Amino acid sequence: MPKVFKYIAPSIPSAGVYFFTTDADILYEVRFGRKQSDILSANIVFGVLNDEFEGEEYVLTNKGEFYSVMMTILEIIQDFKTKNINVHHYEFSGEPTDNHESDNGPTKRTKVYLKWAKRIFPENEWKHKLEGNKVVIERL
Repeated sequence: MPKVFKYIAPSIPSAGVYFFTTDADILYEVRFGRKQSDILSANIVFGVLNDEFEGEEYVLTNKGEFYSVMMTILEIIQDFKTKNINVHHYEFSGEPTDNHESDNGPTKRTKVYLKWAKRIFPENEWKHKLEGNKVVIERL
């Protein structure tokens, strides 16, 4: 079973900004942004904050921690979801891993994220759909 890294949750649950550091000292931020048109809708964004990656927060770190990073992000999403039970809509997308990926359809990352999302947004309670490169999850 992959390790779940310790994370720092916001002191105000609706603030929606979490941080964690991996064993390879990679600092991640997981952010739940609210839509202006619907505050019960959240856009999930996560990325690397380390200076060594020169501000590229969606960089591939290649530190062999993918499964532990994803398990930690799932725990964070679950924590946010539990503390913000009225949020009915989530969105996220995966940045292209190379220049050959199309801007029109889902990237490899987006497809992977959709598979992982189904672990915490069960299909009998949530509708999952791809819109271009965006995963949209809505409460049934």
